[in-house]
Amino acid sequence: MTPQRLHAELLVTSASRLQAYLQGALKDATMSALHRTHRYGQSDKSWLETLELMLGVLGHRSWIYREGRDRNFWILETSARFLTVSFDPTHLVGTREGLDYVRGYFDADGGLPRNPTARLYLQFGQKDRASLEMVTKILSSWDIASGRIHNPSAAADPDYWRFFIRAGSHERFMTLVGSWHPTKRVLVETRMKIESTPYGDVGANVNKVAVPEGAAGSPPF
Repeated sequence: MTPQRLHAELLVTSASRLQAYLQGALKDATMSALHRTHRYGQSDKSWLETLELMLGVLGHRSWIYREGRDRNFWILETSARFLTVSFDPTHLVGTREGLDYVRGYFDADGGLPRNPTARLYLQFGQKDRASLEMVTKILSSWDIASGRIHNPSAAADPDYWRFFIRAGSHERFMTLVGSWHPTKRVLVETRMKIESTPYGDVGANVNKVAVPEGAAGSPPF
């Protein structure tokens, strides 16, 4: 999908759905109590430009700038008052806005292989375990099965938690949740074409969790 098509899709998306997405993406953002703003940060400027478009559609100001002269890292800062780091998505379970919330969360804190030929996995990772549990509840309400929430390495970071989408739910996740991140969306759409073939990684793996095997050239994104 071209950036123009994604932008056209967002322009006709309801305000409640855009707000839910932006709240989900906020899990990877920070808040400035002094300036009463929220800051989304990522090396992929195109995603921040997508957030800027959403905020503009909703009638809120935002601005993008590089963090540090020599860093390839960008910040989108906004004064949108509806955003809050204490947002409780419980009421979104079983709703379309719940899928949008999970999509925003995935675009900020989720991952899949960059290499389309690597074994597929879809992961979420965060230090806020309670928020991950809520994501799994929303997914479960749409019959998307998740693996166990676990700590990958207590030695590396005892407060970091992760879970994977079960292989049998990969296609449903990519269809219902997908991505509005320009780069991830291309990866997801490419994977959907692969998974829809008779040789896709579904069927025999329906009750297994597809995990990254550390193959060279296929880091998560």
